[in-house]
Amino acid sequence: MKQTYLVLAILGAVVPILFFLGFFHAEMTGLAGFVPALFANSAAAGFTADLLITSVVFWLYMFTAKAGPKPWLFVVLNLCIGLSCALPAYLYARARVAEA
Repeated sequence: MKQTYLVLAILGAVVPILFFLGFFHAEMTGLAGFVPALFANSAAAGFTADLLITSVVFWLYMFTAKAGPKPWLFVVLNLCIGLSCALPAYLYARARVAEA
């Protein structure tokens, strides 16, 4: 599973970044235009709310886990790229720690 987590972390980084780059190229705005787009309609707002709640649960899990890697890198990945990168990257790092 460790290698699967690594592949999914890479995919979870590349795919969202491609969409983000497409958005910034088309809209020519920075974060000032990006944040309102997250809540542009009910569907987008629902997905955004789901990801925000899931991210908080992920952070709580990481910070309360008895074993595993330090969570700060994965919080940064979650905030800068997304949960689709941060979660499999954390699972990969946790599997590496478990092996050692």
